[in-house]
Amino acid sequence: MNLNKVFLIGRLTVDPEIRTIPSGDKVTSFGIATNRTWTDKSGNRKEATEFHNVVLWGRQAEIVSQFLKKGSIIFVEGRLQTRSWQGKDGVSRKTTEIIGERVQLGPRAAGSGGEGRPAEGPAEAPESVEKPEEMPVIDLDEEGIKPEDLPF
Repeated sequence: MNLNKVFLIGRLTVDPEIRTIPSGDKVTSFGIATNRTWTDKSGNRKEATEFHNVVLWGRQAEIVSQFLKKGSIIFVEGRLQTRSWQGKDGVSRKTTEIIGERVQLGPRAAGSGGEGRPAEGPAEAPESVEKPEEMPVIDLDEEGIKPEDLPF
């Protein structure tokens, strides 16, 4: 049995821009940053960030380009795909991307209006401004679960 499935929750690293290819299909590509934290054997807290390239097609491409911007939270379910091409300099290049099959938009940042853009008009008093929801960090060491104990 083979399986090529990716699940990511992260923040956009750039504003998505939609394009239309010659066939008329809509496509958008953007980057997502994900992070993980852990405690090393010395008890020091460590953090690492990974960057992923995502490609969306059709209506999902339109929705993401309309409602999200750099820093927005997104959940992407998709598959890995590697493609190759020859650069203008004659050098062969490769990239691995996540082809999104399903997406879910994260919570909107405080003070954002429609389409994920800042609201226009007078600023609200600081007491009434909601803080954006933060992504929870799951630290496997704190919960007593070790990756080597997982059955898969």
